[in-house]
Amino acid sequence: MDVRRKLEILADAAKYDASCASSGTEARDSSDGKGLGSTAPGMGICHSYAPDGRCISLLKVLLTNACSFDCLYCVNRASSNVPRARFTVDEVVKLTIAFYRRNYIEGLFLSSGIIRSPDYTMEQVVRVARSLREDHHFRGYIHLKTIPDADERLITEAGKYADRLSINIEVPTETSLATLAPEKDVRAIRRTMGRLRLKLDEAREGRSHRGKTAPRFAPAGQSTQMIVGADAASDRTILQTSVNLYGSYNLKRVYYSAFSPIPDASRALPLQAPPLVREHRLYQADWLLRFYGFDLAELTSPLEDDMLPLDIDPKLAYALRHRDRFPVDVNRASREELLRVPGFGTRTVASILDARRLTRLRVADLARLHVPRRKALPFITLADHTPAPTQLDDNRLRERLRPPAAQLGFVFE
Repeated sequence: MDVRRKLEILADAAKYDASCASSGTEARDSSDGKGLGSTAPGMGICHSYAPDGRCISLLKVLLTNACSFDCLYCVNRASSNVPRARFTVDEVVKLTIAFYRRNYIEGLFLSSGIIRSPDYTMEQVVRVARSLREDHHFRGYIHLKTIPDADERLITEAGKYADRLSINIEVPTETSLATLAPEKDVRAIRRTMGRLRLKLDEAREGRSHRGKTAPRFAPAGQSTQMIVGADAASDRTILQTSVNLYGSYNLKRVYYSAFSPIPDASRALPLQAPPLVREHRLYQADWLLRFYGFDLAELTSPLEDDMLPLDIDPKLAYALRHRDRFPVDVNRASREELLRVPGFGTRTVASILDARRLTRLRVADLARLHVPRRKALPFITLADHTPAPTQLDDNRLRERLRPPAAQLGFVFE
């Protein structure tokens, strides 16, 4: 099989992994004049977006889609009837360098099916990164998938060459993982995550637990991915798992990937994919938990089966459920109160806090701050605006604020 056909198969097989953003890394030293590549943004093959909005491009492939595991939700599972292919280490290295020289990509996202054993698979993945860095002086971004329970020596070496490492938790509960991926062990996954965090903490502090100078280790941190809709887990369960992961392993990000039905699927899987907007609402809620100071209990409700509403964003849903906490006085409210106003992002709130030191804010100021006034005005008071007393109690408020079906909102506010 020629390399072009392998690339067609293995790039397509990698498309289900969403965790390939290239944010938070550090520049590599190219003072010797031999460096090739950079971590700067540009255009390319697999477009991903960093948290600050930068568009980056990666060659996103599997080393092989042959796998000894038989995870029910995976199109590359051992029992799946799909074309199989496998790159050699040298082929991946040459493809990465060739694509970079043509300005197609800025880096590499490399994962693999499990072949022979976790150690053998991880060793092959690490060999690609080592060759790029040492043989070709590649300074671009490298994201490697970590194989659970691979030898610690291989994990350490992977962190030496990669900018980011990730290991997928797959599904939010141990029960679901045992049902859908019985060969995977959630304890092994979490054990590997814990080892990654320890090494990341040591590298950040500059010292190992033995007092020695800690080597460089994956400066962009670690991430993970959860499949949404493959099991019956509620949004609250998914987000609770994310909160635990962020707290326990200091993850850079949890990615949510809507389940996609696959050929010859098991009866244990749903027949239809979940609405894609559910994935989007989870990302919005995740953002509110991490950057806006929300608690999980504020975003989901037992009255809604612990699911996020699909027709409105999580912050607007919160405001409508807690109408007694509004309207908020923009000229006096705390930062925490302002962050809970629909339509107010973190930058907007920072601008409000700066501006009100000098003046009392009015409705016209919202336009200068690019605030969607239709969304915000029912929940705030300004120097020249107070919402009608009955407006917040109006049962039709949700309907009036709901975006059109074709514009379900793709900003975190």
